[in-house]
Amino acid sequence: MEPGELQGEPRSLPEVLAQATARLKRAGVQTPRLDAELLLAEACRLSRAELLTRREPLSESESERFDAMLSRRGRREPLAYILGRKEFFSLDFEVNPQVLIPRPETETLAAAALDFLKARGEARVLDIGTGSGILAVTLAVSEPRARIVATDVSSGALKVARRNARRNRCAERIEFLRADLFPPGAERFDLVVSNPPYIEDQLIDALAPEVARFEPRTALAGGADGLDFYRRIGARARTRLNPDGALMVEIGAGQGAKVGEIFERSGLKVVAVLRDLAGIERVVHARA
Repeated sequence: MEPGELQGEPRSLPEVLAQATARLKRAGVQTPRLDAELLLAEACRLSRAELLTRREPLSESESERFDAMLSRRGRREPLAYILGRKEFFSLDFEVNPQVLIPRPETETLAAAALDFLKARGEARVLDIGTGSGILAVTLAVSEPRARIVATDVSSGALKVARRNARRNRCAERIEFLRADLFPPGAERFDLVVSNPPYIEDQLIDALAPEVARFEPRTALAGGADGLDFYRRIGARARTRLNPDGALMVEIGAGQGAKVGEIFERSGLKVVAVLRDLAGIERVVHARA
């Protein structure tokens, strides 16, 4: 099935889904049936549950919308960019090619940060490299006592993050700043969180096409060994944390010991390396 095949005579949804699934499978998409259902639901402006109980065939306009989205997915454009949104921590976020797509692994960092904040009470938080704003927004929504500064070097990403804060009704408690890691000045924070770029530069082109071709390289590339941003964050974190303040960062698989060493050499004390639901080391938690 090629572009345009879904247009023409109305056909039943099961037939359309079967053809779309086969097309995405040939393109190498890992979850072809699920992606076909989600795209068709979007084209029909229905929920997935509503789609699966629908009996009438596609209209011409629905077929055209679906065919256009299916073509994009067949070229391995990420589903989240086509839909324009992604769920994270049960919240809905806008995403586009200006920002990294939220991953479920990052929920490990969000959960650890929330545990710290709930015990701390009122707190000043810094989210370094906020991207779409998932960490800043999640913390603001879940812990109203937190006051948050979120930085990013990308003005495009900051625009998305601001919209996400408004979308989730917490914009008044987040200050978004264009900055390279830490904001200017000498303000100290109770908690610093970051999901920095941590992929070795030379490995990016070998990643899945959805990542290598479409996601922003600046949000992926962590230098020759993937650790550049941890060195830069560690070098300044101690002077920007309040007494007993915490630094929590997401890491790539196998980076826990090396990131811990970087932070220890910077005068921080590593208190935990947390694993995600797959059992992979995912978060380094250090204290001032």
